[in-house]
Amino acid sequence: MRYLTAGESHGPQLTTIIEGLPAGMPLLANDINEELARRQKGYGRGRRMQIEKDTVEIASGIRHGYTLGSPVALVVKNNDWKHWTNIMGADPLLEGEEDEIKRKITRPRPGHADLNGAIKYGHGDMRNVLERSSARETTVRVAAGAVAKKLLSLVGIELISHVVEIAGIKAEVDPSITYEALKETTEQSPVRCADAEAAQKMMAAIDDAKKNGDSIGGVVEVIATGMPTGVGSYVHYDRKLDSKLAAAIVGINAFKGVEIGIGFEAARKPGSEVHDEIAWNEEKGYYRKTNRLGGFEGGMTTGMPIVVRGVMKPIPTLYKPLMSVDIESKEPFTASIERSDSCAVPAAAVVAENAVAWELASALVEQFYSDRFDTFAEEINRQREYAREF
Repeated sequence: MRYLTAGESHGPQLTTIIEGLPAGMPLLANDINEELARRQKGYGRGRRMQIEKDTVEIASGIRHGYTLGSPVALVVKNNDWKHWTNIMGADPLLEGEEDEIKRKITRPRPGHADLNGAIKYGHGDMRNVLERSSARETTVRVAAGAVAKKLLSLVGIELISHVVEIAGIKAEVDPSITYEALKETTEQSPVRCADAEAAQKMMAAIDDAKKNGDSIGGVVEVIATGMPTGVGSYVHYDRKLDSKLAAAIVGINAFKGVEIGIGFEAARKPGSEVHDEIAWNEEKGYYRKTNRLGGFEGGMTTGMPIVVRGVMKPIPTLYKPLMSVDIESKEPFTASIERSDSCAVPAAAVVAENAVAWELASALVEQFYSDRFDTFAEEINRQREYAREF
């Protein structure tokens, strides 16, 4: 499978085209809208989330609730477009109109794509850069991920995302908690955190950051259960599924690091406390006694839950802006101010969940016959039974 996205932050719409879905898979707009609504929630979000009520329009590839096997086109309209029509319109400006079109950006914001993108593409107005590099684009990445999540759920694979750290405040999650309880707890938390005491401290930190015109980051975790054994490959580096997941996480705006399983902690432990012992019984077949490697060995799934963490830096758009240089005058100035969040970590957890969903679904579609959904699902179940009896 593959998908492309198009659209600017304040343009008329965001679009994604998905190719490679099996035909005959049930899919409704509401399956996608539920994920879009989850992305817009979270303590610390800015005013943009009050303006945009993201819902999807299915433009192609689905008939009467089932995929056709042809490309699926999804559209999310930007409600704020009416206020930006002149600024972001596609038609050429008439003579004398240039001075009327405000919001030109010549002061790059530290930590953003503004200056590098302007140099790369030769833009004298850095709005041409920030409109596309904005995290608003993750809206349709989540839409694509929602389609992948639907596919995964239909073959017995479920995903959970939660926040494990914000601004150095770490959640202490009961290791015996069930995945169902973890999901229910985090969905009810304003910061998507399963530790109620830590969640209160996180919200207080977000309030302080907002009051100070600053921003804060954190760490999110995604867990996927039900993946069959042997998905991915050890044969070539670019077919290792864990490496694809790592790339997908870092591909999310403001994400700067990835861990799988215990991640960087493995560097501080002996091998006997890192690797997972293998066991077997008639009911499960092969399984691991622990899951320190996060569901992967040799770039392939082990059948254990997949555990991926991502590090999100503080959002670089600040209401107390850092110093910058005007690209026209070359004089020092404070950076431009754009509408932003003081903390987007809870929402980023949802984005990460959908990014992981896409890579898992894509790997399954690549490995198993996928023209028809019914035979696709049958092949995955046969793989599970084969691995159990191997």
